[in-house]
Amino acid sequence: MIDMIDRVMIGLALPMIGDEFSLSNTQLGGVVSIFAIFYMLGQVPGGILADRFGPRPLLIVALILWSVFTALTGFAWGLVSLMVMRAMFGLSQGLFPAASFKALAERTRPKTRATAMGFMIGANNLGPGIAPLIIAPVLMAVGWRDAFWLVAIVGAVIGTVVWLALPAPLDTEITEDPEAALQPLASEHSRAAVFKSVSVWKFALLFCLANMAGYGLLTWVPSYLLNEKGLSLIDTGIFAAIPFIVTALAIVVGGRLVDKYFHDSARILLVPCMATSAILLFLMTTTDTVAMFTFYQTLAMGVSGLCSMSIFALPLRALPAEFLGSGMGLINGCGQLAGFITPLVMGWMVDQFSYMAAFGVLVGATAAAALVAMIVPQTPAKF
Repeated sequence: MIDMIDRVMIGLALPMIGDEFSLSNTQLGGVVSIFAIFYMLGQVPGGILADRFGPRPLLIVALILWSVFTALTGFAWGLVSLMVMRAMFGLSQGLFPAASFKALAERTRPKTRATAMGFMIGANNLGPGIAPLIIAPVLMAVGWRDAFWLVAIVGAVIGTVVWLALPAPLDTEITEDPEAALQPLASEHSRAAVFKSVSVWKFALLFCLANMAGYGLLTWVPSYLLNEKGLSLIDTGIFAAIPFIVTALAIVVGGRLVDKYFHDSARILLVPCMATSAILLFLMTTTDTVAMFTFYQTLAMGVSGLCSMSIFALPLRALPAEFLGSGMGLINGCGQLAGFITPLVMGWMVDQFSYMAAFGVLVGATAAAALVAMIVPQTPAKF
């Protein structure tokens, strides 16, 4: 959750930063995108390190490092320094996700793993839901520089708590799915086999396309509400928070649905949810009122949230335990490619056309995710 609060803060602060440094929307999109590209580059190395040294040390190192670079963001004096700080912040955070996936897989049973993952990924959306309500008043009270320093302190505290509170792993006999022994990756038993797996790359592509909507909305909705609709920073925070809070709840519910009803039939949930989300995003681009825009955004993100655990559940069950960090690092890394492409493309679209044209990019990406969802495997034996 603190991971996502750190990221959301830059979206809320973009108008202030743009005014202070006289930056265009394209340049502001680049500030977000450079974080995303370095965040993406950290995923696979983070997974390999988690496989080699265990997830716990890496979780703590990543938390401390990204807190340092969050604080340093508050010292930026122009576009170049800001981009350097955000790049290092992204690389530090990039070490974290694969380690967290591996830590969770080592501490859960296969039949309840999607439920557990729902709580963890749900927190990724609860962070953006809570952050505007907290960060908007802080930005108004102390300015964007002091806000980054304050959040950095919280990150360091969380790092200490994780170090002290993370429980020991369960025995591998409990955590491994017996069906996974039937699938090709287990027999090849190498990291290279994981990186060459067609199934891994299918899920990587699916996550990249599905993730574009989240990144695009997270980055540009606050600026849209402030600049196009003339909302105050506080009102912008409230309207920006609603969809993410609803999505957090939908992800938790979706994780339970996957474990209970769609354990070996992910497509049945993925395809209709992604298609419906694309339709709702299109309706979002056709409305003129803030209330209806937020209504359609909330529905689109909520429906997508219901099926998002289907993207992670099977790889977490099917990947060999000793290379799970590497495989999830690759999948999540490709998912973060969306974080590099989407803010930059949408910033250019806003400058050249309009906000609604920029949001249209998300409609196409989500529709494409529905198509890719039709070809992903559904059981460990087919992985």
